[in-house]
Amino acid sequence: MTGIEIIGIWIGAFLTLCIFSFLYKDNPFYKFAEYLYVGVSAGYVMAIDYQNVLRPNLFDNLAKAGNTLLKTGKIISEWWYLVPCILGIMLLMRLIPKISWASRFTLAFIVGLGAGINIVYTMQAQVLKQIEATILPLWISGNFSQTLINWIIVIGVCCGLIYFYFSLPHKGIIFGGGAKVGVYVLMISFGAAFGYTVMARVSLLIGRLLFFKYEWWPSLQYLFK
Repeated sequence: MTGIEIIGIWIGAFLTLCIFSFLYKDNPFYKFAEYLYVGVSAGYVMAIDYQNVLRPNLFDNLAKAGNTLLKTGKIISEWWYLVPCILGIMLLMRLIPKISWASRFTLAFIVGLGAGINIVYTMQAQVLKQIEATILPLWISGNFSQTLINWIIVIGVCCGLIYFYFSLPHKGIIFGGGAKVGVYVLMISFGAAFGYTVMARVSLLIGRLLFFKYEWWPSLQYLFK
């Protein structure tokens, strides 16, 4: 191991223990690691956005437009990138109280554009695809297990929709029984989602424990050998 690698491993181990210290109670070590994580993440995202978004999509195009104008006197389409540049500057005016109102135009543009794009995306990804995944054959010859799974999916989706249908009282066999089955279906889906979340967090914990076993402990042995 090199000295830089050992220093990096020990910093990672120290910050991990700072985060784990919250299991005891809130303390300055945990706050230090938390603030450091937020600050480093914000700086990293800012650097990535500059390298991958601002410079290639804005600054390079404006520089190209300026060079073309100086050399040939022609105005090319890249000058349109002044519009997002102005909107971005207006958004930063929110930091100045006297002219913070100018940022509202940029926020309105972002919200409107985002809503228009997300409506199409949501309809395709979360509505049409879900409907398509529910339209299943209820009988597959020679494949009883898949047939049973298809019946469970179709009945579960229908009962879940019945539970959220409030125009009629949930009484009788169809609406009353379907709504009760829908409750069980929802509880099973919520439980599965929660279990998946817990499993993901446990996998992160295992990853940090393996870090201590296979990286930090060998570095400790290397220092005191």
